[in-house]
Amino acid sequence: MSGEERRAAADPDAESARGLAQVEGYLLWNAEVEQARRLARRFTEQLPWLTTAQREDVERVYTAERTAESRVVLARISARALQLRGEYTARYRRLRARCVAAALVCAGAAGGACGVVGYLAR
Repeated sequence: MSGEERRAAADPDAESARGLAQVEGYLLWNAEVEQARRLARRFTEQLPWLTTAQREDVERVYTAERTAESRVVLARISARALQLRGEYTARYRRLRARCVAAALVCAGAAGGACGVVGYLAR
């Protein structure tokens, strides 16, 4: 059993989430391609002098260009999302360390205050 199979067996929720994310990505990409086709058809409808073959060629090229541009944009968004995830993770860790430090200082101060009050009460 490989490491990935062990992880999948150990955490079926993570495997399900990954599968759902893949299905969602597939559906979103197909919607993007269909949108490109619709826009290509709308574009060629404005050019009534095109023959059927020319219309099909223009639609094919338009769709290819649009999907290529969509891939570039999605790659840029994905890279930025990863960058932001790293930044936010680092911020969260710093904030968590500060909160733990503040809690320890407060607990120490409260313990010290209790000790002083106990000492003075004798």
